[in-house]
Amino acid sequence: MKRISLLAIIALTPFVAQAHLLPGGANGFASGFTHPLFGLDHVLAMVAVGLWAAQLGGRCRWAVPAAFVGLMTVGGALGMAGIHIPMVEAGILASVLVLGLLIAAAVRLPMFAGMALVGLFAIFHGHAHGTEIPVATSGFTYAIGFVLATAALHACGVGIGILAQKRMPAPALRYVGAGIAVAGICLWFT
Repeated sequence: MKRISLLAIIALTPFVAQAHLLPGGANGFASGFTHPLFGLDHVLAMVAVGLWAAQLGGRCRWAVPAAFVGLMTVGGALGMAGIHIPMVEAGILASVLVLGLLIAAAVRLPMFAGMALVGLFAIFHGHAHGTEIPVATSGFTYAIGFVLATAALHACGVGIGILAQKRMPAPALRYVGAGIAVAGICLWFT
């Protein structure tokens, strides 16, 4: 219950609701790496991908996060190229809500359906990363940064999910998913 309360407090902190670059304009790798880490919407969605992958088990533990990273890279390239995708922020916020609900309801999709679903959300996340690249920054090093940060967040989610399944009561992971879904709703109104 303490962990869920902490998640709720974090979710109600609106000043970090959207990912933005650090003040002062860090560049290249550092800017790309910090971009996903300083937006609660990105952190929740990327950790949720890992949690859901752990909940799905088997090959999904690596295939679902890998699909996210791969299609996020495509979305990032589209953003860097200036190709418009409508409703990017809505897609990002929807990812937090939907992923939280998938975890809360313990939804078990076939691996390729799970990969496709997170891949769709990944395009929105990647596009947001790609369009916010600082002007004087190398797109390549920036992309390496946000890809590695995303992979690290996914790995954290998978690790937490596996530990939760082994060491906590059965519904614990589902409660975390519900907290993520509530956070998604809160972020929608901030």
